[in-house]
Amino acid sequence: MRRIVLTLLTPWLTACGGSETAPALPATPAIPIDIVAAGDIADCGSDGQMFPDAARTARLIAPSDVFVLTLGDNTYPIGAPAEFTDCFQPTWGRSRERLRPSPGNHDYITMDADGYFGYFGAAAGPDRRGYYSFEIGAWHVVSLNSNVDAGVGSAQYTWLQADLAASQALCTLAYWHHPVFSSGPHGNNPRMADIYRMLHAAGAELVLVGHDHVYERFAPQNADGQVDPVRGVRSFTVGTGGARLYSWSTIRTNSEFRDNSSHGVLRLTLAEGGYRWVFVPVSGDARDEGSAQCQR
Repeated sequence: MRRIVLTLLTPWLTACGGSETAPALPATPAIPIDIVAAGDIADCGSDGQMFPDAARTARLIAPSDVFVLTLGDNTYPIGAPAEFTDCFQPTWGRSRERLRPSPGNHDYITMDADGYFGYFGAAAGPDRRGYYSFEIGAWHVVSLNSNVDAGVGSAQYTWLQADLAASQALCTLAYWHHPVFSSGPHGNNPRMADIYRMLHAAGAELVLVGHDHVYERFAPQNADGQVDPVRGVRSFTVGTGGARLYSWSTIRTNSEFRDNSSHGVLRLTLAEGGYRWVFVPVSGDARDEGSAQCQR
């Protein structure tokens, strides 16, 4: 099902006896691409006074970061249009052309997530359904909506089946809001377990989520929480985009790294056949980093 996406060198032409020939050139690997991700971002406060942490995390977005993924709860408290204008736009909205969002439950407190879809427009995917896919270099990337039905037979589940079947990329990343696995106060949430199971069966590498306002990395595992070092999906909770941080609750099996002391972003370098991750806190010290291959 999968193939490596290659970038071709621009052919050069040589003149010979008045004719031009274009010799065949070998394909070269796709250039590694940096992206950043976080959720739970711009908190306007109940009195409309913006909390400063979203501005601090926004400053971590580097010019070299090709895409910026949001992992839901883009604004607080209710995802109103004014919150996107007054609190999100002056912070993360400064990278608006690079943003590829996903919605959270706070975005849906405003009816039909009208503030979210109104602000992001076509970047939020077609038909205001809240899920879509795109390519980043050699990677297939899927933004999903954990606020609507994602169970077996649902429109989103059926769409993802077809999307993954059509993809020929070697490596796949998916992101949404509610974590299937989390040691934060919200804990494990089964609403996306069927999706996680499908991604595992399809050979996906990474899942990024938010909702719990912490940073946490899990070992590669299946949807039942069993470690699978060969085909398991590695998941990251990155609810550190700007909203107040949470305390830990029950530490879950296979949790390999946790930090709730700092806001920050996850930076991923997506290469052909592998990836590198580093959590970049606002303090400037990377507390978690590593790399892995796409083992498919």
